[in-house]
Amino acid sequence: MTRHPDEHLARCLAWAFLAAEEWSRPALSAAGAHALGRRHRWLGRVVAAVVAGYRVPPLDRPDELSGFLLASTPLAEAAGRARRRRTPVEVRAIPMVAGRMGPRRWPVPAIDDLAQLARLLELPLDQLSWVADVRGLQRRTPAGPLHLFRYRWLDRPGRVPRLLEAPTPLLRAVLRRVLEQILIWVPVHPAAHGFVRGRSATTHAGEHVGRDTVLCLDLRNFFAAVTAGRVNGMFRAMGYPEPVAETLTGLCTRRTPVHVLARMPAGGDSTARHRLRAALRARHLPQGSPTSPALANLACFGLDRRLAGLASAADLAYTRYADDVAFSGPGVEAARLVRSVTAIAAAEGFAINPTKTRVQSSGRRQLVTGLVTNERLSVPREYVDQLRAVLHDAGRNGPDVANRAGHPDFRAHLDGRIGWVEAANPARGRRLRAQFDAIAWPA
Repeated sequence: MTRHPDEHLARCLAWAFLAAEEWSRPALSAAGAHALGRRHRWLGRVVAAVVAGYRVPPLDRPDELSGFLLASTPLAEAAGRARRRRTPVEVRAIPMVAGRMGPRRWPVPAIDDLAQLARLLELPLDQLSWVADVRGLQRRTPAGPLHLFRYRWLDRPGRVPRLLEAPTPLLRAVLRRVLEQILIWVPVHPAAHGFVRGRSATTHAGEHVGRDTVLCLDLRNFFAAVTAGRVNGMFRAMGYPEPVAETLTGLCTRRTPVHVLARMPAGGDSTARHRLRAALRARHLPQGSPTSPALANLACFGLDRRLAGLASAADLAYTRYADDVAFSGPGVEAARLVRSVTAIAAAEGFAINPTKTRVQSSGRRQLVTGLVTNERLSVPREYVDQLRAVLHDAGRNGPDVANRAGHPDFRAHLDGRIGWVEAANPARGRRLRAQFDAIAWPA
């Protein structure tokens, strides 16, 4: 990436302005003259443009100010003339500028600089930059212990494989603190049901019970579609200064290493594979990180707001569970609605997977996130029958024999499946739970 020849000059001058005693033309002119070693004739016009553009000092945005100096003041023109005369503008003093939080819309903790961020995350300051990997150096680092993520491809017959990116225990602990100390304070849209306390797949599907028509759509490459730029924008909206937001973004996003992409299994068409690889090469939310679900929900706030407005105008219900989008109601004009949702999703940085779009009328079984919603919320009969058969086998022949799929923790696997049934149909779940409790589990 080509850098502007006067980027260093603009950054130093921005720091000088932010370190001035007050935000006024005389004070900024004096601070600029001190940093440059002399009062250039063009400095007054630069200062006038800065004061007109910023009524208060942007202490949380030094990089933005340096960009403003290059794009919206005479600085670059004056520096260019000086270079042509072979008398380049010199920087004689670089002041130190303390970071400062911007306005806070939510009660997130105040973090003015990287030292405070390191204390909040209980991480030594000298390790923070390595763990955040803002420069993306790990992307080309050979596989080994220096990597902070563990990668696993999941084969999906006939479809593009899925990549799980799980942080190591060190990074996972840091990310849990980001989630519990910062992200928990930022509200998500009421239509979001995935990864939200008090909501679930059952509350998502429950909004569509007994509807004439249910339309389900899927957001393609959901986590990978959320870019680092969007994540940085969310942390900046929380009020965090540029260095802090950049570091938090580095912690919460990742560029998939080259050696991992090279091991991508077969599956899916070439266009879909290329699209996924392109998303994984860029900084994105890794699927498997503790912060990714919360940040994905926040990234979807604009999408949820627009789709909820679209649904309200058509007298429809709308909810979203992670990448599963659902509409329901009477008189759904499916083709028109799909076109509108596709356009809105694209405008918000997401894409609809057309192969997973389903229009379900009340005359046949309606499924929302795997739950039947025709008359009441329930789990599909074949799911319950298969689970009942496995529990019967485990009770009669023992768990080791019944675990034909080789689950490493078969007891926890069955417990989770029963919990899924209990959430939708407590009575049926109690009967399955009784079968589970009757199994002779090894000590």
